[in-house]
Amino acid sequence: MTADLTRKARLDQMVRLGDALDGLEKAGREPTTEPAEFEGREGYKQDFLNGWRIELPRPKAGTPRANDMRELKRGGSGIELKYRNFSVIMSASRRMPMLTAANIDGSEARSVPRISVWSFDGRLDKEDQWGDALYDSNALDRGHMVRREDPVWGTLEEANEANEDTFHFTNSCPQMAGVNQQVWLGLENYILQHAKADDMRVSVFTGPFFSDGDLAYRDALVPLAFWKVVAIVTEDGRPSATAYKVSQTKELEDLEFVYAGYKTFQISIKQVIKATGIDFGPLVEFDGFSQHESVSGTELEERIDGLESVRV
Repeated sequence: MTADLTRKARLDQMVRLGDALDGLEKAGREPTTEPAEFEGREGYKQDFLNGWRIELPRPKAGTPRANDMRELKRGGSGIELKYRNFSVIMSASRRMPMLTAANIDGSEARSVPRISVWSFDGRLDKEDQWGDALYDSNALDRGHMVRREDPVWGTLEEANEANEDTFHFTNSCPQMAGVNQQVWLGLENYILQHAKADDMRVSVFTGPFFSDGDLAYRDALVPLAFWKVVAIVTEDGRPSATAYKVSQTKELEDLEFVYAGYKTFQISIKQVIKATGIDFGPLVEFDGFSQHESVSGTELEERIDGLESVRV
């Protein structure tokens, strides 16, 4: 490009670097993935773990969330949004995922470049999912419920599809940066790296703890805590199911300032069921925390200060 020295500087012609770098990441300019682009996606696989069939969990009948599952508007029917190697069930009232379910195959894991643009899922209306209006100009991250790397396995084409699929607002909940990037991320890293190292298969379920006390912000309710349930078959053939909780209550006290010191806990699957209404009943007998609670009658919660504290 040759300089045109006749064009003198004017303030109104200057471009902010933030606008240039984030042109698509602004409310009102988010792209939408058309339903046809999701054709062939099988979503979460129930028979993924060898010898252990785990149905896609759903809220129990009669619980508040049982009537809160958002049905597809186009590109299919039912309440399951199927992506490459994972599925999402959306909350109609919250416009966020109430449940995500992902399969990880460590023997076929791939590394593909991260993308930066989040999109609406065209199988729902834009009004059914929170876009960048919730995330612009504050300390909230677009927190992946299905972690980007987890479903990225299979052929190169499938891995790229999975990578892009995770960048849909249907897979996002607002998380403070500290919560999204420290122990919770460390736990997710551990799960994925362990799966890769041992060529292991893992099924991971993740979602928010919705409550009446969640933070009202920009017409949304920001969850105060998140849960994760992990199912594996150990090397000696033992089915193992574990549950975890992370709270961001303190971080959300001021969205303009990121506090330190959030807490992550290993909890029982029974506690996840009680708080969410989601039916993980078939996993309870394979969760040592739940079995301990059944015998003792006391809820068990152990703080995780490092990954060596985790029990499987």
